[in-house]
Amino acid sequence: MPTITVEGPPVPVEKKRDLVEGLTKAAMAVYEDIPTEAFIVLIRENQAENVGVGGELLADRRAKGAGQKGAGQKGAGQSGAGQSGAGQKGAGQRGAGQKSG
Repeated sequence: MPTITVEGPPVPVEKKRDLVEGLTKAAMAVYEDIPTEAFIVLIRENQAENVGVGGELLADRRAKGAGQKGAGQKGAGQSGAGQSGAGQKGAGQRGAGQKSG
């Protein structure tokens, strides 16, 4: 059984459905002889305070970027540490059904 693992920021369940469907279809194009039911997609969600980039927490990098936005920096909504995807929640926010860590 092919297993696809995706790690990233929390996203709403509607986006997860789209992700699972899209990844399964893409993998099926490569593994043509394997039935759809055999594919497994695992989604691991990571909060910004649980991810380190360049030696510092992603939550801290975002906080720094948020402080710089007010100083006239272009690209509102971007913190300079990766790009926010659709439905991505900032550090400390929890979606429905998520427990705090």
